[in-house]
Amino acid sequence: MAECDCLPGCPFFNDKMPDDSGLGSMYKKRYCLSGFMACARHQVKDALGKPAVPVDLYPNMHDRAKEIIAAAQPV
Repeated sequence: MAECDCLPGCPFFNDKMPDDSGLGSMYKKRYCLSGFMACARHQVKDALGKPAVPVDLYPNMHDRAKEIIAAAQPV
């Protein structure tokens, strides 16, 4: 699978978590370099646009991503 197109400008890695740390490296390998469609940040971006992605949303916060997306959907 291809690398995530958001990786170069992803504020999560560029501002929030150094990708050379153990956890940052693990997230980057799992979500950015192979399975970016499973990334909670990417899911919110695809559904609602880049501005809707909270800075503190981690790639593994799938439940929170679903809540953000559901809350933005019209009833």
